[in-house]
Amino acid sequence: MVTPENRIKRVVAVMSCKGGVGKSSVTALTAVGLKRKGFKVGILDGDMTGPSISVLFGVENQHPGNHHDSFSPVPSKLGIPIMSINSFTRDTRPEWRDPQIEGLIGQLYAQSEWGDLDVLLIDLPPGTDEAPRVTLQNLPVDGVIIVSSPQDMAVLAVDKAINLVKGLDKEILGVVENMSGILCPHCNQLIEVFGRSQGQELAQKHGVQWIGGLPMDPNLAAATGAIETYHSPKDAVIQKLMQIAIGT
Repeated sequence: MVTPENRIKRVVAVMSCKGGVGKSSVTALTAVGLKRKGFKVGILDGDMTGPSISVLFGVENQHPGNHHDSFSPVPSKLGIPIMSINSFTRDTRPEWRDPQIEGLIGQLYAQSEWGDLDVLLIDLPPGTDEAPRVTLQNLPVDGVIIVSSPQDMAVLAVDKAINLVKGLDKEILGVVENMSGILCPHCNQLIEVFGRSQGQELAQKHGVQWIGGLPMDPNLAAATGAIETYHSPKDAVIQKLMQIAIGT
């Protein structure tokens, strides 16, 4: 929605049918990388039942500014505007049902004062039910980044996500595989603790871009609440995610 108050050049959704693959961390790392490069980037946390973006940035106890008919997103320490249901009555948040989730994601998008943004990243809820489907249908999403992990069950679920996006005629910008093993602290070799990587094969199967793999990193877990201070050992993959998100 482009209004005099909201001038968003590009909207990119981050999606995976499987929960727990690190979709939110991929969203956050992409946003932080873009902000460090001087781009204007915002995040809408669309995962209403398990929101984690505000926790990753350490702003979960801050509340959006409430105006007559709009909200001011919570700024991160670097100035990334974040809108998350986690910022609204976190301790008394009800159990959301799909119709409520569908409407709430669109409402948070439309009623937030995003201002000038080069890109808005939407962290979609997991699954292929109505919430991600309606969000992709109703919001002006320019493209979708798919997040997978090496486990067979995750690959099966992500395969469904790709088919859903294709069925909605939305552009798949690429596939990134999170938790692609762990780097040995002694020799820097990748140990495939969850089995062999399947992300590139998945991308090739669907004829979409392979972005690369991100290893598990204890330093990332330790950076929860302060993700803007974290630097990935696979900076080339983050750089590629940034280029894809910004459309260059």
